[in-house]
Parts: sequence; structure tokens; C-alpha cells
Amino acid sequence: MSDNSTPKVTGIGGIFYRSKDPKAAREWYAKHLGLAINEYGSSFEFRNAHRPEEINYLQWSPFDQDTQYFAPSEKQFMINYRVQNIEALVLKLKEQGVRVVDNIESFDYGKFVHIMDHEGNKIELWEPVDRVFTEMGGKTTK
Repeated sequence: MSDNSTPKVTGIGGIFYRSKDPKAAREWYAKHLGLAINEYGSSFEFRNAHRPEEINYLQWSPFDQDTQYFAPSEKQFMINYRVQNIEALVLKLKEQGVRVVDNIESFDYGKFVHIMDHEGNKIELWEPVDRVFTEMGGKTTK
């Protein structure tokens, strides 16, 4: 049984990148690679290693080239990491001198916060509530 209280990363939650034409990118990946696309990109479905009955999700999304969502990073991509105990993780990161860009925000589908790594990459941390996506239904890439 895993310890769900340890503040840490548990997996990848999303891969986001800048695109000159996000709609065309979504369509290209659907046509040529078989991704089940939605208005944001594609939701990949997988099983939780510790609770195989639980469906988890990873979001792949092309963003507009001019998006400010990656700011203050000027990089072409942003990774979203699935985490547990986000509040304790943020406290730990602050104690270690890691730049926390914003405050934790809560939504039905989880909690989010953004940090900067040592090379100026913005990182999104997500403590997910996967059942919300499962209940919503919709096409997923499996």
C-alpha cells in the first residue's frame, strides 16, 4: 500500500507545448497518430498502479504560440506533474528556496500551483481528482 501523505510527484499529468496552429496540431495528431481529441488536445487514460480500479488521466495540449499561460517562462513547453499532498509539497519547496509562482487553486478536478525550476521552466503541479473526468465521460486516448 502506498503512503498518500508524502508530498511528492506521482506521475505526469500533462504535456503542453506552444503551436503555431493548435487546431491543426490536434487534427494532425488525430488523423496520423489516432489520438482521440477534444477542444484542448487529448486526454490519455491509464490505470493507477496502486489502485488498478481507478482511472487516471494525462492531458496532451498544444497551446497558441502567443499564450501567456507558460509565463514567466519563455520556453516552448510546460510539463504538468501529478502530485500528492500539494499543500505540504509547496511548503517544502518554499523552504528549499524554489520559486512558487502563484497560490494553490482548487477546482472540482483537483488543485493546481505553478513553480519554476532551476533553468526557468514553468512547471504545473496538480493534485488530481480523476473521478470527475471519469464521471464526465468523453473520448480518451487509450
